Amino acid sequence: MQQLFYALLTIVIGIAGAIGYFYGSNLLLDLILPPRLADTARASRNIRRASLIRPWLFLGPAIVSLSIYLVYPVFSSVAYSLFDRSGTSFVGLANYRWMVNDAEFRQSIFNNILWLIVVPAASTLFGLIIAALTDRIWWGNIAKSLIFMPMAISFVGASVIWKFVYDYRDAGSEQIGILNAIVVALGGEPQIWITLPFWNNFFLMVILIWIQTGFAMVLLSAALRGIPEETIEAAVIDGANPWQIFLKIKVPQIWGTIAVVWTTITILVLKVFDIVLAMTNGQWQTQVLANLMFDWMFRGGGDFGRGASIAVVIMVMVVPIMIWNIRNARREMEGR
Repeated sequence: MQQLFYALLTIVIGIAGAIGYFYGSNLLLDLILPPRLADTARASRNIRRASLIRPWLFLGPAIVSLSIYLVYPVFSSVAYSLFDRSGTSFVGLANYRWMVNDAEFRQSIFNNILWLIVVPAASTLFGLIIAALTDRIWWGNIAKSLIFMPMAISFVGASVIWKFVYDYRDAGSEQIGILNAIVVALGGEPQIWITLPFWNNFFLMVILIWIQTGFAMVLLSAALRGIPEETIEAAVIDGANPWQIFLKIKVPQIWGTIAVVWTTITILVLKVFDIVLAMTNGQWQTQVLANLMFDWMFRGGGDFGRGASIAVVIMVMVVPIMIWNIRNARREMEGR
């Protein structure tokens, strides 16, 4: 109850503070540059100046927050990556040389590549298929709501749910895990799925695919509905079948949205951490870069140099994709 009270208090203070800031800053600006003066020329000049300043009053808190929580940590991480375990002695590129020669880091890179290949492709494909199919049935909106529902669940919460799916009991015992229950019903032997090297990575990927398919479905469904009916009618008149209409008419027209969805999920995959931490904690060859960074920075005595160097690698991988994503989204908006 106390936590709920503090949460509500924080919300109230935050909203009141935002209202107070915007109201007070606008009032102060009007006092400094009064818009109502007997001298109309001066009043017009004040209005023009205030119009230039006022947007920055609204952007100011966001710019300060971004500088504190995004820009500063980037430069700080790069600096820490050049120092030793304690962050006091300069070691140059030693941490990066360690990464190249470290077997666990190479395993993390391999696993991240697997995630990058499978998760964005599967999530986008399933989202596109579901978006196309649910537009053709009367209960499509209900289906979309159910498929989108996992988006409301945290990654840790989703991992707990899927732990029950992969749960293992000794042979001969009643299996409460859905997957093992099916295997046993078909005459097979129960398996500890998340401990099977290589394949356990795919079992973890299923969780993120389950969550992100709803995200892909919503965006792609909106894009499909934005396709001009004239193009589809023309294809039907020309004798195209539904499969040809979907692949050769619809998909090319929403390719920009598909690319945005794909790259957005790709960025999320590069930062995947919660699922691996909750399911395996990086054991059984499931380690990924974000979890490895967490291990080095906050466990084993805390090695800020190596942890920061892994963070820099993740950032270097994310930034080009993010820039391309923003440019692609901007081109799509301009095209519309």
